[in-house]
Amino acid sequence: MSIKGLKVGIVLTGSFCTFAKAKSAIRELVEAGADVLPVFSYHAQSIDSRFCKAKEYVKEIEALTGNSAILTIEDAEPIGPLQLTDVLAIAPCTGNTLAKLNLGITDTPALMAAKAHMRTGKPLVISISTNDALGLCFKNIGSLMSSKDIYFVPFGQDNPEKKPKSMVAHMELLIPTIEAALLGKQIQPILKDDPNIFPAKE
Repeated sequence: MSIKGLKVGIVLTGSFCTFAKAKSAIRELVEAGADVLPVFSYHAQSIDSRFCKAKEYVKEIEALTGNSAILTIEDAEPIGPLQLTDVLAIAPCTGNTLAKLNLGITDTPALMAAKAHMRTGKPLVISISTNDALGLCFKNIGSLMSSKDIYFVPFGQDNPEKKPKSMVAHMELLIPTIEAALLGKQIQPILKDDPNIFPAKE
């Protein structure tokens, strides 16, 4: 299924180490003809990190998409009633956001955007990035994975020796995941090794 002409919401939360990959994925969406609406969690829009300056990054994403970013809860709420998105992806999605989403908490623009979008029965795509995926966060992943209208970008361990509980989604598979989700299907396989970590045996 083509995403050309579709309204795609991209919600960015505070996994700053994946912001470069998120930007690349957003560029691919724009080049594919999608109308991309960016949404930032409070942390994503305000915390400077060694990876980027928050305000500069927001401006870069706005320039890339041609749309003003949603930065407040009140501005995120109309996403559902006004049908502003055909599909919404939280990319990256931190363990904190994942846990709150699983509990129905809406105390950030990111979570309100997800809640407002899901009331329309349209697909929500999650691209996880958390150091605790195989720890306390694991139950939230399992719960959301079995929930209606929620789909996951394939993910795997990013540093199993030094961070054995950490898992990160393969952001380059965001568009294929969205395309499958729009057809009501979960892209497979969900668990996908990083070839740079687990090289093929000769």
